[in-house]
Amino acid sequence: MIVIIFGVSGAGKTTVGKLLARELGWHFLEADDFHPAANIKKMRSGHPLTDEDRWPWLEALREQIERFLAVEEDAVLACSALKRKHREYLRVSPDVKLVFLRGDFALIEKLLRGRRGHFMNPELLESQFADLEEAEPDEDALTIELGRTPQEIVEEIKTKLRLASKD
Repeated sequence: MIVIIFGVSGAGKTTVGKLLARELGWHFLEADDFHPAANIKKMRSGHPLTDEDRWPWLEALREQIERFLAVEEDAVLACSALKRKHREYLRVSPDVKLVFLRGDFALIEKLLRGRRGHFMNPELLESQFADLEEAEPDEDALTIELGRTPQEIVEEIKTKLRLASKD
């Protein structure tokens, strides 16, 4: 199984994703690690990515997902996947589950401004919210409201997706 944790920058995808992967004994993939250097440079300078910028990155992510599924390895992927068409492209199998971390602008801005050592310019948050297409019921995505601890969020994900911790 692949669990894609998605949402805007600053929502806690990496924190929640790493914790979930550790508790399950699964691999963890950070989608940011697959961005071409040009995308990182663009975001650092405060310019939002276009869909044209995103497609090579999405192709690399899809290849990773397909590799894990082919060898029946489980993984958690932290990925913005802001648009439905991006999520549909990454969901190559029923074994790919979507988890949307939802929070309002004020909460996410606070979280984002408290983050250190990330290339994402906090000024781009407005463009992230503008691009965000929240999960619709027909996408069969689990929506998790933020405002709780990462551990509480992970427990909800495990319960709702019926995932057991590694003992």
